[in-house]
Amino acid sequence: MRARRGSPDHSSPLSPTEAAATPPAWLPAQAAQPSREIHPIRTYAEERVIKVRRDSNAADPGCAPNLTAALRRTTGHGRSDGEAAPVVPARRVPRSGAAYARPGAGAPAVRHYPLAMPTHEREITAPVDLCLPDGRLNPDAVGWSRRPLHRANLRGWGRTKRWEYWGIVTPGHIVGLVASSLDYAGVHGVYVLDRATSAEITKDVVVPLARGAVLPDRSGAGRASVRGPGLRIDIDQRPEGTSLRAAVPGVRLDVEVPLPEGHESLGVVVPWSARRFQYTVKDVGRPVRGTLTVGGTRHVLDEATSFAVLDHGRGRWPYSITWNWAAGSAPGRAIQLGGKWTDGTRSTENALFVDGRMHKIGDELAWVYDRRDWMRPWRMTGPGVEVVFHPFHEKISRTELGVVGSETHQCFGHFSGRARTDEGEWVDLDGLVGWAEEARQRW
Repeated sequence: MRARRGSPDHSSPLSPTEAAATPPAWLPAQAAQPSREIHPIRTYAEERVIKVRRDSNAADPGCAPNLTAALRRTTGHGRSDGEAAPVVPARRVPRSGAAYARPGAGAPAVRHYPLAMPTHEREITAPVDLCLPDGRLNPDAVGWSRRPLHRANLRGWGRTKRWEYWGIVTPGHIVGLVASSLDYAGVHGVYVLDRATSAEITKDVVVPLARGAVLPDRSGAGRASVRGPGLRIDIDQRPEGTSLRAAVPGVRLDVEVPLPEGHESLGVVVPWSARRFQYTVKDVGRPVRGTLTVGGTRHVLDEATSFAVLDHGRGRWPYSITWNWAAGSAPGRAIQLGGKWTDGTRSTENALFVDGRMHKIGDELAWVYDRRDWMRPWRMTGPGVEVVFHPFHEKISRTELGVVGSETHQCFGHFSGRARTDEGEWVDLDGLVGWAEEARQRW
């Protein structure tokens, strides 16, 4: 997900502080929030060096001076390697004392505010259409929710993307299901990792024009189904839970994913512009039960030791974009983190879950990892977030079809560290299992 290349735009008369507090004109008035004094953060190519500027007005030719300029010059707010990143709002950093924290031995120092603050983002509490009648983003849809409330009434062809991704973690296996429509193609897949042997089974199919793909316009309701040569995936969504059934040569999955009473998920709209936007639901730490059959051996999934994660996506995307995503779960705790693709939009997909209740994290996070060695620890840090991810397996996916291409490095592993609740209490994340990934798309 790389953005178009371009040089920084220094034309705006706004200071970085003023620009960060000024949302695009097409966003609703409720999205404009009082601004605290800030220090912009510049994240360099490959996320290896993080620098907090001590003076928000200091000259830095490699950093766009304000969000307004960055919004004008980028598509999708991802970026190309070597291109200056948009300025991201950050709270003032104390210049001395215990607030200077290191995420781990050998990592670049990441300084952060010692106390997480309530998110500036607007909470959506009633059903809303994602789009206006003409297909542009509905300003009233911009915000986040604790349960699926958006109807993805998308219009237009070519830039519309729809998908359902379910990841399942058991003591013995990791399973991934994807059913998607990119308008011009359906890209579907089933993946199974044997955690004991590291053996992988992968079945991916591409269906021209996404023929036969059924993907409903609401998360949690209706049936999603896709077919391809040697592949079948059916997802039945009901108020009490979801049934997942998939079959490819050598693999058969038949599981139920109950929806516990009071369980919350993160729904968020990420607005790049009035015509480029994404609605996503990240539902983390769902119990799962049923059977997984691999090579004729039947494995029973126990909901006390297995969990499922949903990534529901509906939107209209720029051609080139990069994202980070991490999700980890354990009994009573879960973490959901994202990065890059939300930079500069004033929306994030970051949240902590404790006993099914969501604690929204409104700050952009610093992601530090080594693109030369994906198996080294990853670090995600920000106000109220100090997370280290320790991979034990790397899944690599690459597709090159001329002007269309994709490269994803999805690492499975364990989490350590901590995150703050809305009440300011630290929650230990040691022992969570899940994944962290970088995906680059030209689509």
